[in-house]
Amino acid sequence: MTIVILTVRFHAGVMSRLDTDAVHLGREDLAARGVHVPPLDLSTTYPLPSVDDGGAAYERLATGGRPEASDSLVYQRLWNPNVDRFERSVAGLEGLPGAVAFATGMAALSAVLVATVAAGRPHVVGVRPLYGGTDHVLATGLLGTRVTWAAPDRIAEAIGPDTGLVVVETPANPTVDLVDLAAVVAQAGDVPVLVDNTFATPVLQRPGDHGAALVLHSATKFMGGHGDVMGGVVAAGEEWQVRLRQVRALTGGLLHPRAAYDLHRGLQTMPLRVRAQQESAAVLAGRLAEHAAVARVRYPGLKECDPTGLVGTQMSGPGSMLAVELAGGYAAAAGTAQRCRLITHAVSLGGVDTLIQHPAGLTHRPVEAAARPSDALLRLSVGLEDVEDLWADLERALG
Repeated sequence: MTIVILTVRFHAGVMSRLDTDAVHLGREDLAARGVHVPPLDLSTTYPLPSVDDGGAAYERLATGGRPEASDSLVYQRLWNPNVDRFERSVAGLEGLPGAVAFATGMAALSAVLVATVAAGRPHVVGVRPLYGGTDHVLATGLLGTRVTWAAPDRIAEAIGPDTGLVVVETPANPTVDLVDLAAVVAQAGDVPVLVDNTFATPVLQRPGDHGAALVLHSATKFMGGHGDVMGGVVAAGEEWQVRLRQVRALTGGLLHPRAAYDLHRGLQTMPLRVRAQQESAAVLAGRLAEHAAVARVRYPGLKECDPTGLVGTQMSGPGSMLAVELAGGYAAAAGTAQRCRLITHAVSLGGVDTLIQHPAGLTHRPVEAAARPSDALLRLSVGLEDVEDLWADLERALG
């Protein structure tokens, strides 16, 4: 069921595999510094060599630029070395020129929307399903955007003269539906496409390779990997980086240096975790599909969930997220979540421990009824526990 494709990258002029990049990106200067792990810089402010030099550095950073070699970093809201290391690592893994990190995934998305509105193109085309927070902020228009919801094959007709962004998530939250990114980008034309790549991670999917202009992650999830640090990041080209850094500098949605340090460390083991979690998810999906209490399993590794063969082309594997619809409807779903003992009944995903949640009643509660997931649906984020222990817990909880 799991498809494995060897991914080979070219980094810094030499052949490089993703696993190697995950360990070494952002650490290229450590040997010259005489250290083995990155130093943690918690400074909120930095000494200024002079008023003129300090002012020039401040202006450069506050308008979205990068510091020059001789610059003071002025103030943590403008720049931090640990955040920069994490950003460079994510950019390298996604195969994009750079990245900009934020305090949370929603802060990252909000910065993109603010930048889109500021550019005078406030219309957004959204492809459902999306993460509930993304759906909610688009539906409310809270940040000045106006949304048109479109099916993946109807994007072109939804685009207007003031469309500044197309937003898509694949695998989608919470149904793990797959979307053909190359087809979306073709329909979008000159409109930039933002892909939420949180579920897949760059281990399994690189949207930039298929034409996406922006790749968003809730870094809280697989990048952190242990449920103890929050962050968000957007990988993009240079023009978008400048716009996003300016929004971050002016709105203060920065990632804390300690969080950046932990997220950067989390990237080192992300490929190993993602593949191991994927292996267990495939086993559980197959067994759940045969269980009498289960009406339907949604998992990209099942042929009926990937009719166009995106796993093996767009994705190198089906991932560790799956959803099940129970034959007993809401009562069965709610009861199953509550009866789990090893599996934690909680929101979030991508950590080392397995989580189960009821999206319609929790993360997707604000979504309009017509687009809300089924009341019978449970979402599973499969962790690193022994798969037989996970199955025993699920089997007992399903009753």
